[in-house]
Amino acid sequence: MADNPFYTLDDFDFDGKTVLLRLDINSPIDPTTMNILDDTRIRAVLPTIQDLGNAKIVILAHQSKPGKSDFTPLKEHGKILANLLGRKVTYVDSLFDTRALDTIKAMKPWEIILLENTRFYSEDVALKDKKPDIQARSHIVQRLSSVADYYVCEAFAAAHRSQPTLIGFAEVMPAIAGRLMESELCTLGKLLTKDDGLTAILGGTKVDDSLNVLKYMLENNMLAQALTGGLVANLFLKAEGYDLGKASEDFMEKEIPELAKMLEEARALMDRYPDKIQVPVDLGLNNNGERLRLSIDELPAEFPIHDIGLETTVDYIDEIMSAERCMLNGPMGVFELDEFDFGTLHVLKAMTESECFSVVGGGHTAAAVEKFGLRSQMDHVSTGGGALINFLTGKELPVVEALKRSKARCEKNG
Repeated sequence: MADNPFYTLDDFDFDGKTVLLRLDINSPIDPTTMNILDDTRIRAVLPTIQDLGNAKIVILAHQSKPGKSDFTPLKEHGKILANLLGRKVTYVDSLFDTRALDTIKAMKPWEIILLENTRFYSEDVALKDKKPDIQARSHIVQRLSSVADYYVCEAFAAAHRSQPTLIGFAEVMPAIAGRLMESELCTLGKLLTKDDGLTAILGGTKVDDSLNVLKYMLENNMLAQALTGGLVANLFLKAEGYDLGKASEDFMEKEIPELAKMLEEARALMDRYPDKIQVPVDLGLNNNGERLRLSIDELPAEFPIHDIGLETTVDYIDEIMSAERCMLNGPMGVFELDEFDFGTLHVLKAMTESECFSVVGGGHTAAAVEKFGLRSQMDHVSTGGGALINFLTGKELPVVEALKRSKARCEKNG
């Protein structure tokens, strides 16, 4: 798009050029076998690699972070990427030493190499959140930029991070958004237009994120309605004065840090915007695997709450079918268990059947979309977690700001 404040792949000819391609292919890994369990993020970057055509592609990526059990080399990622592309991907178990640089210099057009996990190297961790010019002077950036022509960032899921391999290259060479990055930013921008036509469905267990999103959207007059599910709904029910029962309240205390503060914030939002936030009117309880329905008027519950109920689901479907734009972040219940996937399944199906512009985001939400086979029917499935939440709360994303600076600087310098 010509009016983008950042470069896209359409702005350059990459034929025969050396491209540093920063990906976010950080994937869930089985702690026992160390095998990658889900290749969704790897699949998501394929269009960018394909659109780079005859370029010499040098991939930089990370997996997890120091101290975590899934902090692994990227060899397995390379194998999966090669299988998906149907092209050879050469794995190099170093990042910016002489061997890595010599390998890059010897590349031929169409070749792809994958360098080692960027977070194995102290600079990419130690210089986190430093000023862009400091990150640009890192050895990683200085050495790799010396053997490349362009930097392409295809790491929206890490766009809220500020590290040398994410923003440093943008200070010293043309920085370009990959197809997924471009799609995420343009689509989410369309979702968050400044009017009250958005229906937000907020569920899952990340209550603080949902409260921040809700507060920002309500204060900026973006919301038609907010529909709540999961632990988010339980918090608002508790804030309204309902006793949920020992099982659900014990779980809430365990899962929500600063619960008293979160309850206070929820009450304040409901007091200020009483007609904008919907809570369930009935619930699905888990009695040793058996689903039981309970009206909220019958609370407290003996058994833990695992889903929204039938009546609530019908109410939410009605809201979605009449919505102009719809965004879901977080499932309505414990969808991983078939007895309790009802609310999540039917809310997602309504989004595919409605004429509304539909966007879903968050790791668990994406997993639910995959479980139900609905990905292709959604207008957009965001790959972002923290990046998505930051975007939805109006915060600047360091990677996006770096892309903008790069375009402005290159255009100024001709």
